[in-house]
Amino acid sequence: MAVLVPIDDPADPRLADYRDLRDVELRKHLEGEHGLFLAEGEKVVRRAVEAGHAPRSFLMAPRWLDGLADVLDRSEAPCYVLEERLAEQVTGFHVHRGALASLHRPALRSVDDVLEGARSVLVLEDLVDHTNVGAVFRSGAALGFDAVLLAPRCADPLYRRSIKVGMGAVFTMPWTRLPDWHEALPDLSARGFTTVALTLADDAVGIEDAVAGLDRVALVLGSEGHGLSARWEQSADRRAIIPMAEGIDSLNVAAASAVACWVTARR
Repeated sequence: MAVLVPIDDPADPRLADYRDLRDVELRKHLEGEHGLFLAEGEKVVRRAVEAGHAPRSFLMAPRWLDGLADVLDRSEAPCYVLEERLAEQVTGFHVHRGALASLHRPALRSVDDVLEGARSVLVLEDLVDHTNVGAVFRSGAALGFDAVLLAPRCADPLYRRSIKVGMGAVFTMPWTRLPDWHEALPDLSARGFTTVALTLADDAVGIEDAVAGLDRVALVLGSEGHGLSARWEQSADRRAIIPMAEGIDSLNVAAASAVACWVTARR
């Protein structure tokens, strides 16, 4: 059972995991150095722990203790209890969802492990916005995709904002980073996946036609600004587009992922 630790000093060194969460670069450095990630909100904290991630500690205001009592009962990690105004001083923002947890970051899985038994996979190249990464994970999980693969420069799906937007989908969706950016798509083709790149290329066909009748599919999505690199666009097996009304050429990558996943899931 978690030990409840009342704290009345926002400078208490035991709260180091939670300090100044608004500073993305600081968080990336801290989380990488200490092998941790943070979950925010009762539902997300619960999903992280139920998925098997080991808590380092919890931080919450007194009024949120009952909602996570069963989770705390199953953990030996300390639970730091602060008034909400003090929690805001520590984190740098209003903890409006009531609870935070610091958890041990798992080791990256191998591509072989993540793809075992998979038929529908999302492949992300250089998505740098944490919100978009979380949204793509949520779309994939909601529509029955089996795994997500990320290029080396993609934003961290275990960053607090990604987890929150994705409602904890990263905890249940198998994922890893690709070790070889240049040969990533040819390697997937060699594994039996048909790689379908979402792009405005001249030879792109409608997404329904691109995925029709395929067994194993890897949907490939590019960065928020420039889309896919020339290398990934050209090395994909097929290029696809989501048909648009006149005057509109594309959707935000998060919205596009939801549409493409819906169509692909019903192929």
